[in-house]
Amino acid sequence: MYTRLENTDSLPNDEYLTNEQVLELHNRLIDQANELLENAQNAMSELTENQEMDPDELDVAISATNRDLSLRFADRERKMLKKITKILERFQEGEYGSCDECGEAIGYKRLSFRPVASLCIDCKTEQEQLEHNSWDR
Repeated sequence: MYTRLENTDSLPNDEYLTNEQVLELHNRLIDQANELLENAQNAMSELTENQEMDPDELDVAISATNRDLSLRFADRERKMLKKITKILERFQEGEYGSCDECGEAIGYKRLSFRPVASLCIDCKTEQEQLEHNSWDR
């Protein structure tokens, strides 16, 4: 489990955000990471508990579909947890809040909406346009 911070003494000062903003965003990410870990533990428990024999073919099919959906959801959560871990490292490096592409401030409003954002809105828009154009070809 990840530990929430009471203050920003253990983090370097951020170039773009106030200490209060850094603390708020950091702890939101910590809470989200802990929730994802708890969900993963619960999902594993459910999957191992529900391995009993299903009485008929329809029950077997439903169980297989449910397991498949659970595994896909768990994989999405695993990827999000990986993003959160990477972003938490950026806090420690004092790099949180700066765009990976251009180095400019991402902006508190964007980070508040999506704390795992690593691109400013301009770079993200450009990335999405390039992806969209590559799909049209």
